[in-house]
Amino acid sequence: MKKYQNHSYKVFLGLLLIGIIIGFSIGYFTFYESKKNIPSPLIITPPSNQIYYQTKVNLVAVDQNGNGVITPLIVEIKPGNGKALTNVDKLLFWVDTQQSIQIAKAVAENVTGINASNYDLTYTIESNASLIGGPSAGAALTIATVAALEKKTLKSDVMITGTINPDGTIGEVGGVLEKAKAAKEEGAKLFLVPSGQGQQTYLQPVENCVRKLGFIFCETTYKQITVNIGKDVGISVIEVKNINDALKYFIM
Repeated sequence: MKKYQNHSYKVFLGLLLIGIIIGFSIGYFTFYESKKNIPSPLIITPPSNQIYYQTKVNLVAVDQNGNGVITPLIVEIKPGNGKALTNVDKLLFWVDTQQSIQIAKAVAENVTGINASNYDLTYTIESNASLIGGPSAGAALTIATVAALEKKTLKSDVMITGTINPDGTIGEVGGVLEKAKAAKEEGAKLFLVPSGQGQQTYLQPVENCVRKLGFIFCETTYKQITVNIGKDVGISVIEVKNINDALKYFIM
């Protein structure tokens, strides 16, 4: 009787083991088939370097030797969260130039009515950034920002110098004559300057010498000279008061 009970117990264990294996197999295949029917989530990752739009303008500056120079600037715009970024080979963007970028962005928003907080703007200097010290590129920065926001192209034969004020007016700068010469050499047909700076006045030293009692006595006086920049350089020069005035000549 005891031997029969042991045999029955073994048979029971065998059947239980087989049942466990069959149950596990059914559960696994059911899970596998149901998993196959679940659609995979669609993940779209936009490329980080995708440019929504870009525009180019030439900045006119004066180098350390007092010569006018041209520095290309590219403004790129793409969806973002309102960042204003600079991209230069030599990170010498001066503090006042960075401030000009912030003012340019604010003025461009007012002019276009476009909320730039939905975009990232990147300002790229294509040559030595040390030439962009000072706020005199403010007007050009604003015009390029407006063109980027509105996805418009700027004329390459028009250049401008002038600071930018928060109300959109264009302020006076130095070295206009030297900048006009550089603009003409670069192929510009029209050079925009702040109001009142179409002419440049400077003092020319004049030395008068006389001989008295065997000695030469010299006196230096200064003569005021006024130069019409357009005529002197041979380029069309137009004075502009604000960004809206300037945009009429830039936008294609």
